[in-house]
Amino acid sequence: MIKYLNMPESYLSVIIPAYNEEKKLPKTLSEIYGYLKKQSYDWEILVISDGSKDNTVKVVKDLSSQIENLKVIDNKQNNGKGYVVKQGMLAANGKYRLFTDADNSTSIDQVEKMWPEFKKGFEVIIGSRDIEGAKLAVPQPFWRIMIGNVFNLLVQIMCGLWGIPDTQCGFKGFTKKAAEDIFSRTRISRFAFDAEMMVIAKKMGYKIKEIPVYWINDKRSSVKFKSMVKMTIDLFKIRMNMIQGIYEK
Repeated sequence: MIKYLNMPESYLSVIIPAYNEEKKLPKTLSEIYGYLKKQSYDWEILVISDGSKDNTVKVVKDLSSQIENLKVIDNKQNNGKGYVVKQGMLAANGKYRLFTDADNSTSIDQVEKMWPEFKKGFEVIIGSRDIEGAKLAVPQPFWRIMIGNVFNLLVQIMCGLWGIPDTQCGFKGFTKKAAEDIFSRTRISRFAFDAEMMVIAKKMGYKIKEIPVYWINDKRSSVKFKSMVKMTIDLFKIRMNMIQGIYEK
């Protein structure tokens, strides 16, 4: 169930999905706060715990006394990254809404690349590791690159997302209207939600822009081979939803 926080509108909402991230979040939140407190606009940071079994929620609550505008939603069950990103997007109050990963693979200052694109009229802006200008500070292992390339090819074939080489980068920004329209229609709860979100954005006619990002590979990432298999299964579900016109209703 979506929990609405009923807070005054901010300029930027930063949404962080988190599952057992008690070790990573203090550093990530500190860096995000250090950047945001220097900005002239209003902002909020919203951590969505996906049924964490460690002290993720406690860590965030403890930090809220030191970090302004930090909020947490505590889901008791694990539902998947797609579920909690949707939850955060619909509970947020920002004119612009950004989701970024708890491991801080893409630093918050990369949001500065989005502002000129929003001003040009783009409504969905996605970070990419595979376009000109992108930089990878820590390369991924070869096996993961190969699996990623195969998965990206499947995404483009099955979902019609030709020309978007990196749908899975965890750094995406939306206008308020785009976020609410798109995420109110998503159905995929786990990792393939990025592809579904892009399918819906295209079908609804939103203007999409890719931006190159500086990205640091986290070797402790939870996305393993088994996750890739499950993501592929979800792609078939997305394809069936497209055929049945689910996203157009």
